Amino acid sequence: MSESTSSKPMYEKIFDDVKRQILDQSYKPGDRIPSEKELAEEYQVSRITSKRALEMLAAEHIIVRKPGRGSFVADPETDGASAAEHDRLDGSYGRNGADREAAGKLIGVVLTDFAGSYGTRLIYGMEDAAREQDCFLVLKRTFGIQENEEATIRKLLQLGVDGLIVFPAQGEYFNAEILKMVIERFPLVLIDRELKGVAAASISTDNVKAAQEAAEYLFDLGHAHISLLSPPPIDTSAVEERIEGFVQAHAGRGIAAERELWISDLTSTLPNSFYDENIERDINKIMLHLQAHPSITAFFAIEYNIALLAKAAVTRLGLRIPEDISIICFDSPQFRIGEGYAFTHMRQSEEDMGKLAVENVLALLENQPVANKIKLPAALVPGESTGPARAERK
Repeated sequence: MSESTSSKPMYEKIFDDVKRQILDQSYKPGDRIPSEKELAEEYQVSRITSKRALEMLAAEHIIVRKPGRGSFVADPETDGASAAEHDRLDGSYGRNGADREAAGKLIGVVLTDFAGSYGTRLIYGMEDAAREQDCFLVLKRTFGIQENEEATIRKLLQLGVDGLIVFPAQGEYFNAEILKMVIERFPLVLIDRELKGVAAASISTDNVKAAQEAAEYLFDLGHAHISLLSPPPIDTSAVEERIEGFVQAHAGRGIAAERELWISDLTSTLPNSFYDENIERDINKIMLHLQAHPSITAFFAIEYNIALLAKAAVTRLGLRIPEDISIICFDSPQFRIGEGYAFTHMRQSEEDMGKLAVENVLALLENQPVANKIKLPAALVPGESTGPARAERK
């Protein structure tokens, strides 16, 4: 049986079919029903789908799950009072049945990482929504490594999470686990970025518009020779969109986007690359670039950590910020201690993003429609790093 034969999610179809077979006495009280593996093979679906169908049957006390033995049609006379206990004992499938209902929904959250500049307030938003909705979060970090992401998703599904919120690894097209969940209509919401070719619900910043606003802010200060600084943009929607917005802003003002002024291969800020030698390499690259292109009056940094690289390069050359070079970026720590620097930046709506992610997963669990793509605005926050463009250096 193909998953495309019905618009109804396959786990619901399996649930309905097995329930109907029990009601019409094809399976009688005490009879063993097909296992998760057997149902997956019969319906040509993954075990994620068949497992969920069995969990729904157990939650309604239609079946009883017995560790090491299988799932059996509940006998009202002997199993009714102990169905919840059977569910609780079935540790191989995580939280099940009555336990799940009593404890509230469990949502897995898969992040690359989080820091003061971005990610912490995202989690705050999720926690606030979870408290309001009486559900629970399980947070896991992948450090931007796709293999970690796939393994983490598998582990959370084995734990028995009801839904997932995933911040996809940097630069990936998609991973097999995410694609599988989309096909099987598992409650899934992507945050911060979209995955090309994957029709999953996503919540992210309106990066195109935000980048346009940041570039226009520099134009209004008289900057026309702006160097864009970014990691390789391939298959990372947030980076690609910010570059698109930067280019559109130039076109809208009739200013040439001088691509020879760009550096788009900075890699020290990518996950698993944040080492001293890589940082020094990128700082030196920016220094040499600035020396080779003295017309540059401003840097447009795709992210906060890249702005820090630019700041180090500018100061090592004996230049001043913002008198000689202005810097604008996305995100900046809200609370700065000691040597913290207040960059002019686009602040993303992290808390709203986190809250919406939780609300949308819960809506999907109730089979309610949610927007396929939600784009949230970013706010420009002026800081110490931008000022009027100086006269061209010779």
